[in-house]
Amino acid sequence: MTVAKESTPAGSSPRPKERTTTILVVEDDPDSAELMAQILEIEGYRVEKAPSGLQALDKAGSPDIDLILLDVMLPGVDGFEVCHRLRQEPATAKKPIVLVSAKGRREDIETGLRVGANEYMTKPLSRVNLLATVKKLLEAA
Repeated sequence: MTVAKESTPAGSSPRPKERTTTILVVEDDPDSAELMAQILEIEGYRVEKAPSGLQALDKAGSPDIDLILLDVMLPGVDGFEVCHRLRQEPATAKKPIVLVSAKGRREDIETGLRVGANEYMTKPLSRVNLLATVKKLLEAA
């Protein structure tokens, strides 16, 4: 199969390629991290992974990261603390953060929102709800 090249008018340069939206998935369970990554990649997102809170803190400040999906129960530094620290840093203060957890008590959700999460989702995640939340936060950013 032959693909026709797009031509650009004389004197103009080709349009720059749009940057792919990158989502940081912070999850210590490899199966859960892979499942979230697959859901997002099928929709065209680029995914970076971090299996711990400390690695999340290292990666989240990258200008390539557009949104953070952050598990609450992580080894070492938990997701609440990671979220709180990210909100204190200029490079991450405004990035959308979605806390994801099996902990769905009202107190947990309130804590997550108080430390700066934009959204709090309980596991098991619905593919439709995950994608809708990601899309909504990226559009608002």
